[in-house]
Amino acid sequence: MSRIDDPLKIEKNLFSIQSEREFDQLALSVFFYQFRNNPVYREYCQLLDTDPHEVRNIEDIPFLPIEFFKKHRILAGADQWEKVFVSSGTTGLQKSKHYIKRLELYRKSFLKAFEWFYGP
Repeated sequence: MSRIDDPLKIEKNLFSIQSEREFDQLALSVFFYQFRNNPVYREYCQLLDTDPHEVRNIEDIPFLPIEFFKKHRILAGADQWEKVFVSSGTTGLQKSKHYIKRLELYRKSFLKAFEWFYGP
């Protein structure tokens, strides 16, 4: 599997991964997509001097600190979402927000993960 630029193709491949190599390649595709389409993430990477052309392994992908989810709207592409999950706020006054573009994709991903670990 080579790098994928289309988010619909990324989604399709997400649920058909058969190997660690395929996972790594898809993770890199997601990184490039987020870098191009998520202004908060791109700016964070640029502040870290991360050159996307030098990111060749999943270990090279910068992780966005959780604190950003308290102070920024983290979205790739258009500012549209179906649902916002808000943290309990037990560690501070400001709560983290997780914007979900497509709730059905979110459900499918956590159900697939659950079934992978625990069965149907």
